[in-house]
Amino acid sequence: MQTDCTHIPYQLTGYFSKIVTDYLEEHPDILPFYAHSVSLEGIANAIKARQSFIQDRNLLVSELHQQYNGIEQQAEVQDNINALSQSNTFTVTTAHQPNIFTGPVYFIYKILHAIKLAVRLSQQFTSYKFVPVYYMGSEDADLKELGSITINSQKYTWQTKQTGAVGRMKVDKNFIALMQQLHGQVGVEKYGEELIALFRWCYREGATIQQATLELVNALFGKYGLVVLIPDNPNLKRSFGPVIKKELIEGFSYPAVKETITELEKKYKAQAGGRELNLFYLIDNKRERIEKEGDTWKVKSLKIEWSEEDVVKELDDHPERFSPNVILRGVFQETILPNIAFIGGGGELAYWLELKKVFEAVSVPYPVLILRNSFLLIEERWYKKMQGLAFREEDLFKPEQTLMDIVVARNSGNRFELNGELSSIENAYDEIKALAGKIDTTLKAHVEALRTKTVNRLLQLEKKLKSAEKKKFETERLQIQKLKEALFPNNNLQERIENVAGFYAKHGSNVLQKLLDNSLTLEQQFTVLEV
Repeated sequence: MQTDCTHIPYQLTGYFSKIVTDYLEEHPDILPFYAHSVSLEGIANAIKARQSFIQDRNLLVSELHQQYNGIEQQAEVQDNINALSQSNTFTVTTAHQPNIFTGPVYFIYKILHAIKLAVRLSQQFTSYKFVPVYYMGSEDADLKELGSITINSQKYTWQTKQTGAVGRMKVDKNFIALMQQLHGQVGVEKYGEELIALFRWCYREGATIQQATLELVNALFGKYGLVVLIPDNPNLKRSFGPVIKKELIEGFSYPAVKETITELEKKYKAQAGGRELNLFYLIDNKRERIEKEGDTWKVKSLKIEWSEEDVVKELDDHPERFSPNVILRGVFQETILPNIAFIGGGGELAYWLELKKVFEAVSVPYPVLILRNSFLLIEERWYKKMQGLAFREEDLFKPEQTLMDIVVARNSGNRFELNGELSSIENAYDEIKALAGKIDTTLKAHVEALRTKTVNRLLQLEKKLKSAEKKKFETERLQIQKLKEALFPNNNLQERIENVAGFYAKHGSNVLQKLLDNSLTLEQQFTVLEV
């Protein structure tokens, strides 16, 4: 599979927020909200901070071995898990919910970024070892987001009556039927049967979604040494117990975030405001908010109430029932992993930039924040279409109208812009205005009104000339429209809509290797890749 790769600054794509682009540029306005720069120096500083933090590495290793029990493991995964017990081993982590069939393709890009960066850092800092980790956000209860995928613009949705944390949901008959629907589309491709067989093996009826996701991700990326961590774990939650208790009793995270947001919103839009208690109660098929009213802790939807003594006892007896929300999730991650770099999307980075004071409040090291790699995958027929229209890769991110203007300006034999004529008319009116002013100054306003009327009519004429000229390029207009629809579904980035299955079914696991080969580490640029 031949590839042609081009890197583009994120700022030129138009799809990333100001807070993200300012972060990439290390703008002075954003500097107070993070700890380390995206650089080898920043990594070195994060390692130094992490070395002073005491954590139970043996617990982590023990729970990972238990989690992988019964799953076929690559030697690379076993070696990396065992290495985590050593004080000179650190993790490079990305996190995502267990979307069915991996969800949007950027899920794949995140993981490959972590793998590539871990390799580079191990080469750069030879006295340390770096392990890539996928931290599964399996306690997320948003099935509407996690239960659908899109393949070549065709949307598939899992219809189930299950509720609560998606990771704890089980593959049911409707899920099996959904896989059959997928088979109908991707099974005709060269590697389609291979992919569906993998899906069927991992998503066995009765298996939890988090277990199926673990097996799927391990099958795809185990050979690269990727370690998957499911934090929905009683013993790992128990190690986080002091922070949960501090949140229950003091509600420490909300004032920390509120203070940060007050400063952040002077320049940017805040991503997540949090609540007075940033914890959920997770039990059976429910994940519900915990609230404090006076001296009582409540889960109103479940009609549960505790005194302080009782809620602390509940935490001691059942730590797995306490689930951090977005404000505390990162602190939990960084407490149980020896992590020095976190790879996330634009939205994730935006809310992590609100959390520095939360980390400081519980003395947990804050990692280097790295914007995940982004790709636009262009298959051969669309790449040829782009070349036929003489567009550059960066042109693809421009609106259809702008692309049409480029085509017309490049290929039209007629001149339809009136820049020179308008300039001459403006000069003429300046002379008339000066002449009229000498006779009667009140006439200046009349001349100015005539100028405005004339210029506006000429601009309307120019617009009509351009429109008439564009009609001669109807074929090119349709080509541009189809190109944009194919590469930017729903006028969005491809990676936010399409699932990896469409690419894997055509190219097999080789597409993952090509993505890894072309993944960046600390460079922070958008990649356009021909496949």
